[in-house]
Amino acid sequence: MNQDTSSPVRRQGVTGVHSLHRFVFSVPDLAVAVDFYAAFGLDVRRAAGRADLHTHGHPHRWGSIYPSRGAKRLEYLSFGAYAEDFDRVVQQAKRAGAAEARPHALADEGGAWFIDPDGTPVQLVVSSKVTPKAKSDAVSSAPRVGIGAAPSRSSVGPVHPRRLSHILLFSSDVLSSVRFYSEAFGLRLSDRSGDVIAFLHGAHASDHHLIAFAKSDGPGLHHSSWDVASFDEVGLGMQQMIDRGHVHGWGVGRHVLGSNYFRYVRDPWGSFAEYSYDIDFIPADVEWKAADHPAEDSFYVWGPPVPDYFIINHESAARRVAA
Repeated sequence: MNQDTSSPVRRQGVTGVHSLHRFVFSVPDLAVAVDFYAAFGLDVRRAAGRADLHTHGHPHRWGSIYPSRGAKRLEYLSFGAYAEDFDRVVQQAKRAGAAEARPHALADEGGAWFIDPDGTPVQLVVSSKVTPKAKSDAVSSAPRVGIGAAPSRSSVGPVHPRRLSHILLFSSDVLSSVRFYSEAFGLRLSDRSGDVIAFLHGAHASDHHLIAFAKSDGPGLHHSSWDVASFDEVGLGMQQMIDRGHVHGWGVGRHVLGSNYFRYVRDPWGSFAEYSYDIDFIPADVEWKAADHPAEDSFYVWGPPVPDYFIINHESAARRVAA
C-alpha cells in the first residue's frame, strides 16, 4: 500500500489524537466470531481468552473480541496520540469535563481513561500513527481489448482488507457525542445530517471519518469498516461472504458522505462488517468544510434499498433486557 509520505501528518496548533488505536467488544461465542472475521478476510489470532483482529501483512492489532456471558457488547474504544501530545490531550479532556475512569477490566495496555456521554469507556494511549498519512492507493484494471477483463470465478483469491478504516457507533445523543470527542480528543466534524448521524476525522490527517455516530436509544457498535484495494474487491468480498453463508447485508452501493463504495455484511449479532473502497481523505493541511446534509444524502448515492434490520440497535435492546 504505497502512500505519499511527503504529506504533512500534523495539523499545527491542534491538540488531538491521531488514530483510532483499537476497538474492543465481547460476544456470546468467541469461536463464532473467529469464524466470521476469518471468512471476512482478516488475520484473526487467538490469544489468552480473546481473539485479536489483524489485517494480513500489517503489524497492528485493530480490534479485540472477548467472550461475554450475554449479548454482544461494545466494551471500550482506544485512541492513539503522539508521545509529545499525550499529556496535553489528557489535560484537554479534563478541561472539557470528561469524566475520568478506572482502567477497563479487559484492558491490556496502560494509558488514561475516560467515560463518554453514553457510558462507553475511552482509553488514550501513546502509539504509532495507524490512521493513514495519505490517501490509500486505488487499484484499477487497465483497459483490455480483445480479451476478457473480468477475473475468473474459479481462480480468484480471497479478499483481504488492508486496514481498519473506521467504526460507527450508536448514540443516544449524536450532537453531544460530537462535542465530547471534539472538545476532549481534538477530533473534527467532517459532515452530519441533523442530529441523526455525524462523521468525525482526525486533525493529523485521516480518512473522512475514523469514527461516526448514528442516533439510537443507547450505545452500541453498529459496524467496523475495512479498507480494500479496489471496487472489484467490494463485490468479491460480498460474494466471498455469501459463499460462506453470510447472505444478509446491504450493498453494493456508494455513500455520499465519505464517497466510499461499500458492502455491509451482517454478523451473527446483528451488527455489520463493511468492505470499503476509495473513501475521501483529509490531509492535515486541508480545512475540510463540514456541512449539515439533507437526510437523503446521509446514506447513499446509489445502491439497493436499505434493509429494515440495518438500523436496529440490538445491543441497546439487550442492555435494557439485562437491566
